[in-house]
Amino acid sequence: MDSFKGSLDAVAACHAVARGVMSACPSARCDIAPMADGGEGTLDALLASVGGRHRSAMVHDPLMRPVRAEYGLLDAPADGDAQNFGDIQGIEGGPHDGGLRAGGAHSGDHAPRAMAAESGRVAVVEMARASGLQYVDEHTRDPLRASTFGTGELIRHALDDGAHTIIVTLGGSATNDGGAGIAQALGARLLDANGRDLEPGGAALARLDHIDIARMDPRLAHTVFCIAADVTNSLTGPTGASAVFGPQKGATPVMVRQLDDALGRFAQVIERDLGRSVAAVAGAGAGGGTGAGLLAFTNATVEPGIQLVATASRLADRARTADVCITGEGRIDGQTAYGKTLSGVAQIVKQANPRIVVVALAGAVARGVAAVPQTAVGSPDTAGGIDSLVTGTGVPDGADRSVSADLYACGIDAAFPIIREPQSLADACRETADNLAATAANVARLLAAVADADR
Repeated sequence: MDSFKGSLDAVAACHAVARGVMSACPSARCDIAPMADGGEGTLDALLASVGGRHRSAMVHDPLMRPVRAEYGLLDAPADGDAQNFGDIQGIEGGPHDGGLRAGGAHSGDHAPRAMAAESGRVAVVEMARASGLQYVDEHTRDPLRASTFGTGELIRHALDDGAHTIIVTLGGSATNDGGAGIAQALGARLLDANGRDLEPGGAALARLDHIDIARMDPRLAHTVFCIAADVTNSLTGPTGASAVFGPQKGATPVMVRQLDDALGRFAQVIERDLGRSVAAVAGAGAGGGTGAGLLAFTNATVEPGIQLVATASRLADRARTADVCITGEGRIDGQTAYGKTLSGVAQIVKQANPRIVVVALAGAVARGVAAVPQTAVGSPDTAGGIDSLVTGTGVPDGADRSVSADLYACGIDAAFPIIREPQSLADACRETADNLAATAANVARLLAAVADADR
């Protein structure tokens, strides 16, 4: 189970489902596996799957106000399993030859791609903890000025804790600065034509003239970075960070175009000064373009967040001996089939065990989620250019955003909403655990009845 935003985290959702199943079928064996797709909740899901501890530090929120935010340090694996632990971070191979050394030169040798992880040497930084939407409201959100500086500060604290591998999860951010704030927090200077440092925020990147990395933290050259992303959007253009996600962060159509141009300028200067082409990389647009910034200033590789968490929890191995997989998240809609937790879980467990029954539960199941063909989110018809994509959904204006291409083709056998009666959003959030348990109990009863009838 993934989290139900505003109601339950993934661990609590798992326990609610298990409670319902056990109430209907006391002899059932429930194996709990908290999930996440790289967005909010991935830190807790990884800590629950692997073990570890939370750490906290004073950093800056998206509007550069001081806040305390958490990151995580993962425990070491059992002796002899260190190589597998390195593998789960998605750090085998990658598009870049090492990180950037002080002075601006690329390191000649490859950064360590797999390591014998020691306790506390693998860190998880969830960007939403420092740069998330929870720090702003409709009156204070400002995608032009919001900065990822605080996420960069969390990375620096993780380095201080001795992390040699850092997983950065992207999602839930209030920012659209291409990860520029992270780079600045780690010592990069983003300078205008007069040699002055740019102020925080994505809009300022339109005035970027050159990048100076002489003072970047030298530890970055010896640190493996893995970007855990829940989307595959590029940095700019109709399916880029600004057009697709900017409106969710308060960007007007005029701001979307302004931010897209600014990120385009950022990508141009990165390619000229750092020798890295990041604009078109899948996942570069995640986290308001933070994927691009990490690809530019570190040796990061991009990993689908759900794949990373599923591997960490050994989901495929556990599915081989299971009869039913019950998964879920807050809403099932047109984006579910494209890299979100439910579709990822379904594909992984079906591949491991083709006979397993996969049932998805959600607070809401959008109309038209059955097998109705439609252009995939993140790959819409973009003939209208960026002006046709300023709604933050990845689907052109006028399209039915509730329709999934084919949810069931992902491996989900049935999907059910958990709401049992008409109620307000506040009531639904308050009763999520009970609604989950009740729906899971009914699913268990149905499956048990079918099994009895087949005997």
